Amino acid sequence: MKEQLPVWAQEWLGVIVPLGQVALIIVAALLLRLLARRVGDRIWKRYDAPAELVVGSRRVVTFLISASASLLVLQRLGVSGTVLWTAFTGFAAVAAIAFFAAWSVLSNIFCTMLILATRPFRLYDHVELLEGGDKPGLGGRVTDINLVYTTLQEIDDAGDPRGSVLRVPNSLFFQRSVRRWRSDEDRRRALAARDRPARNLDV
Repeated sequence: MKEQLPVWAQEWLGVIVPLGQVALIIVAALLLRLLARRVGDRIWKRYDAPAELVVGSRRVVTFLISASASLLVLQRLGVSGTVLWTAFTGFAAVAAIAFFAAWSVLSNIFCTMLILATRPFRLYDHVELLEGGDKPGLGGRVTDINLVYTTLQEIDDAGDPRGSVLRVPNSLFFQRSVRRWRSDEDRRRALAARDRPARNLDV
């Protein structure tokens, strides 16, 4: 059938077919990601899973689908599997050397596992790192926990976001004492109780 087409059409066919296959792979990957997310949300909601587990599972599924789709796209574009495997092993070796060279990164990754296992705080909790004794330090609402950092949304005394975020290395949570509140109301009540003695002294 291909031989019956004009010469110019045969030349364009060699370009259009791979591009169409790449487009189908991308669309299928997006649909599979959406389906996996909906199924995962139903499962986690049914078993009342913690928010950290839900976010982590979404990232793992997204990474696996994206990596598989990228490999398929590269194969459709003519990159051989041997080249891909060689590039992957070379990248993995360099990454392993870099990780072992950067002990702080390994420490943060290990502390992330401890945070997810021991759960000293959860997503959307208010936490405060104490500098020394009871002296307050970095603090805010936990909005994200990844392999290296925990993101804190800075909150004012009224409980409103300040518009800035803090990225705190996960290892720091095991070097300082951590104060934790479950909700905005608990935090406001604690701050009011802490300020009350100071007001009485001023009087």
